[in-house]
Amino acid sequence: MPELKEGDLAPAIKAVDQSGEVITLEEYRGKKIVLYFYPKDNTPGCTAEACDLRDNYSQFIEKGFEVIGVSADSEKSHKKFISKYNLPFRLISDMDKKVLQDYGAWGEKKLYGKTYMGVLRKTYIIDESGYVEKIIEKVKTKEHSRQIFTELSH
Repeated sequence: MPELKEGDLAPAIKAVDQSGEVITLEEYRGKKIVLYFYPKDNTPGCTAEACDLRDNYSQFIEKGFEVIGVSADSEKSHKKFISKYNLPFRLISDMDKKVLQDYGAWGEKKLYGKTYMGVLRKTYIIDESGYVEKIIEKVKTKEHSRQIFTELSH
């Protein structure tokens, strides 16, 4: 699959959220979406990122955005993560990695000299018509909201 670029139509999503409810991009047509991909619930970087987005959630809503997180964790794991940190947004459980692969967020990673496959931390800003407006590849977990707002003001 060719790499997703800014200006491309965002790949369709049909997956389940933390409650087992089906979530699609279509249901958000007319709203902007912050679709963020992260490696794992309850890890330090992912928790910092989710809490930063939570703390700035009202600003996203005011600006017409919905925030949706995606990882390969189970619905149960997402439910606990949301409950523990009082997250106000939906998390997609992508255990078969279809959404991750469609968005180029599953790939080769390196840690301590070892190479393995895993979730690549990325954020896609999708406009009201379903097109990719911005792609953030180098996510700053502790200040991701500010990073998104800065990117959008360019």
